[in-house]
Amino acid sequence: MQTLASAARAIRAMPPDRHFGSVAAVRGALIEVDGLLGSARIGSRIAIQCEGGMVDAEVTGLDRQTAHCLSFNDPHGIATGSRADLLQSQSVLRPTDQWLGRVVDGLGRPIDNKGPLPVGPAARPFKADPPAAADRTRVGRRLETGIRALDMFAPLCRGQRLGLFAGSGVGKSTLLSMLARWVETDVAVIGLIGERGREVQEFIEDDLGPEGLARSVVVVATSDSPALMRRQAAWTTLAVAEHFRDAGRDVMCLMDSVTRFAMAQREIGLANGEPPATKGYTPTVFAELPRLLERAGPGGPGQGSITGLFSVLVDGDDHDEPIADAVRGILDGHIVMSRKIAERGRFPAIDILKSVSRMLPECHEAEENRLRLAALAHLSTHGDMEELVRLGAYKAGADASVDAAIRLAPAIEDLLKQSKNDRGSAAQSFARLAELMTEVPQ
Repeated sequence: MQTLASAARAIRAMPPDRHFGSVAAVRGALIEVDGLLGSARIGSRIAIQCEGGMVDAEVTGLDRQTAHCLSFNDPHGIATGSRADLLQSQSVLRPTDQWLGRVVDGLGRPIDNKGPLPVGPAARPFKADPPAAADRTRVGRRLETGIRALDMFAPLCRGQRLGLFAGSGVGKSTLLSMLARWVETDVAVIGLIGERGREVQEFIEDDLGPEGLARSVVVVATSDSPALMRRQAAWTTLAVAEHFRDAGRDVMCLMDSVTRFAMAQREIGLANGEPPATKGYTPTVFAELPRLLERAGPGGPGQGSITGLFSVLVDGDDHDEPIADAVRGILDGHIVMSRKIAERGRFPAIDILKSVSRMLPECHEAEENRLRLAALAHLSTHGDMEELVRLGAYKAGADASVDAAIRLAPAIEDLLKQSKNDRGSAAQSFARLAELMTEVPQ
């Protein structure tokens, strides 16, 4: 019996079966591995041996006896016949509250030279399902953002998801940093997806600052990262946010940008042989977008919430391009940043006439809604008549509403102007707007 017991212990102590294959071909970014029939699954992790060491990869497609893999890092040095080991453990994330103030890559590894990250007790999958619709709580109260244009005309509520639609060079990153520092929330989780490498440190040190970083976790995958890492960084951003939400914390999730996530998914889909659709985007792009964005929002009873702000890059300032159009239909509102406004020198360059919050009018008081609608009417009238006034084709006194708009519009524009260190107050902003309406005869 003793012999049998020792034999049983030895058997239990034996390592599990190891599955491995070999590289059959490398086609661009796609690595084809044979020999894993029946063992490889979509999402399985692969370690490929090459001259420079090990290359981490993931199974993204299966074709008969061949596993299609993409790497998380540079695949340089991989040759046909290279050994590919199927890793037994599934890739998971173990965040803790001690991650606050840290900068990590798409796989949750530290990249800020501050030492190793603490490991939490609970394993969390990178790609999780959104909370069940019937189990979610309602969107909560209005949040103070410190951005006058948002607080008055496109308010953000706890658990709401807003899209930030902007072209390049209109002040998007600065606006995101202001929100990360000022929004009334417990934790900020910031995903920099496909950002320029030189801008990452500038954003952390200059825009976010020590105060903002102390309550934030920053997830980074720069533009030179493989497509798989860029997609992974977006999933990691939401996974970290979900950790804090499930702990009862209110989380602000900022992602810059959803467009680069979609581009990464497009690269992955094309490499796996998916047919291109609109502007080359593959069908899985439009399937993955709602799965990603729906993970933000209110949690269940006893949980916190994830208030999401997701930036969308609009190519050539085309706000109807495929990704912008798809995201607009998923989120609870959209903020539009205008190049024309930026060129006039008014920052944040938010076009309040084109920006919408689906929490209106419920999240404003009756008087605040009255002031908001009156100001929008004046700005709309001024926009319609601006060209005629500039050409001298309009004579003062011809229309009272136009005269009032001409007088009020510049004052409202001045009210909306802010520097990155000028924190606004919703109550003071509405009070000033009320004064303007009273001071200028209408």
